Amino acid sequence: MAFADLRHELNCSICMNVYTDPVTLRCGHNFCRGCIDGVRDTDGGYGEYSCPDCRAIFQKWPPLQKNITLCNVVENFLSIQPNQEITGIRCTYCVDSPAPAVKSCLLCETSLCDNHLRVHIETSADHVLTEPSTSLKTRKCSIHRKILEYYCTEDAACICVSCSLAGEHRGHRVEMLEEASEKKKEKLKYLVQKLITKRKETEERVGSLEEHRRKVKEKADTKAEVVTALCTDIRRRVDDLEKKVLSEISRREEKVILSLSDVIHQLEIKKDELSRKMRHIEELCNMTDPLTVLQEPDTGDLCDPEEEGDDEDPGGHDGGDRCEELISHISHTLSAMIRDINVTFHVQDPADILLDVNTAGNNLLIADDLKTATWTEIAENRPETAKSFQYFQVMSERRFTSGRHYWDVEISGSSIWMVGMSYPSIVRRGRQSYIGNNNKSWGLYKGLGNINQYSVKHDNNEIPLPHQISSNRVRISLDYEAGQLSFYELCDPIRHLHTFTASFSEPLHAVLHVYDGSVKISGRSGCEEPSS
Repeated sequence: MAFADLRHELNCSICMNVYTDPVTLRCGHNFCRGCIDGVRDTDGGYGEYSCPDCRAIFQKWPPLQKNITLCNVVENFLSIQPNQEITGIRCTYCVDSPAPAVKSCLLCETSLCDNHLRVHIETSADHVLTEPSTSLKTRKCSIHRKILEYYCTEDAACICVSCSLAGEHRGHRVEMLEEASEKKKEKLKYLVQKLITKRKETEERVGSLEEHRRKVKEKADTKAEVVTALCTDIRRRVDDLEKKVLSEISRREEKVILSLSDVIHQLEIKKDELSRKMRHIEELCNMTDPLTVLQEPDTGDLCDPEEEGDDEDPGGHDGGDRCEELISHISHTLSAMIRDINVTFHVQDPADILLDVNTAGNNLLIADDLKTATWTEIAENRPETAKSFQYFQVMSERRFTSGRHYWDVEISGSSIWMVGMSYPSIVRRGRQSYIGNNNKSWGLYKGLGNINQYSVKHDNNEIPLPHQISSNRVRISLDYEAGQLSFYELCDPIRHLHTFTASFSEPLHAVLHVYDGSVKISGRSGCEEPSS
């Protein structure tokens, strides 16, 4: 019993055999090194590890410490016990004192210790011996009770010689078990390689999806920051507007109240005067001396006809008109804020805008990425065609015929530039081909005359912007169906500059005009969701 208890204590709880190279986890439990490594490879895919015995959780795989004491105990145990003791298979012929078996005979279906094995070899040299096993019957044919020596490739079954010669597998193609086993191992190795390739592809796919998830999260965080900044600015502007309106209301209230107080004071004086005159008239009416009554001035003179109408509203309609003006101002301010919101939200994944070199004027150098136009004093040697501009302009390859879109530009070192959109039918020669100098294009313009003066142009009508542009980045936003083309300064927060309204009748192309510097389509253009 003591031996059995010791044997139980030396069993690994994973493989249920005596420890092989035992190691210890931080929780104190012991396992074969190979067994616990297999557990680590299985659990690793879930991001945490656990002890198979106590289920203690490890966020990182702990270092494995070899249990030297347990190694010595196992070695001593195995040195005083035969190796076959580990299998638990006993000699069939040792009845009084069962000894561990060292071999099993497939023909006799018995297990043999060292002593009985020597006798068996001497008497039955042609018998087939294997490692000790308790499943000897499974290695024989269930019909002919003969050893399974062959493999039928047609039926994928292990058979004996009688099955091959006279049984149901007669005439079938058969192979020796060892040969068939080696072939199957080769197939399994090939399958393992395919599985390794599949696993690698799966890992790469997982990595790609993880990267995509990271980018989605970054994009969502960026948009959340933009929304937060915009909402903060909206709240600030609404608060400022509220303070301004309340202050104006208070100021006008005070002004009207002061005016009314003055009128009320005058009316109180008038009321007292009227009361005095009424008392005097009553006294005359109560007099009995007719001479005295008649000698008093005419009673009609007691009322001043010029005072009639003095009790009209002192404010007139001026207060109401000013309130209307105030409401109109508030409405205009809120509308501008709403335009800022509309250009910020509903943005989907962007699509590229590339410049069409065939439309570029010969004094424009177009970068290899087709996104930057740079003015050059030395003319390019591009052949002039009907599509190319005579001067410093270039049009995009892409055209827009529907939906809501935007694209951004970045200006560098340019004293004169124009950005906007135009129909493909715009003229390509003369100054009338400039953006905004015709009825087929709309643009934002920075001129040479005033370094801080910006304007928008269409059909040769120029509208100066009321404020300066401090950023070198501009956004152009198009709502084709609504007929709106808007310009924004990409500052923090984004600021609306101007919106053109038109009924677009042709496709629209992005257009750049640059002199003494460069204009670059920064990043990518975007496509907004269509209106519902």
